[in-house]
Amino acid sequence: MTNILLILFLLIVFFVSLFLLFFYSKRNKRLAKKTTIVPNKVAFLKEQEFNPDVSTDNWDLHKLRLAKFRRSQYKGLTFFISSDNRIYYLSEEGDKVYC
Repeated sequence: MTNILLILFLLIVFFVSLFLLFFYSKRNKRLAKKTTIVPNKVAFLKEQEFNPDVSTDNWDLHKLRLAKFRRSQYKGLTFFISSDNRIYYLSEEGDKVYC
């Protein structure tokens, strides 16, 4: 009788350890995927911040680039700051359109 209880106890410990090992490895894989995505996004945002010729949809980034480089592309349209600190873009005919 004691041998059967001992065998059952060892089987339970074995299956519990397998169960924990399986979920621990799944958790580590998910964490590893999250850490590899973040540096790529940060590098992309840094590239956009230091390159005013890359189009952006982020209004705050657009204003930052206008202040820093005096030009910035926002939603496919390049905006400039004139010598008297007015914001404009060039129309298809080449005319300055002030905002």
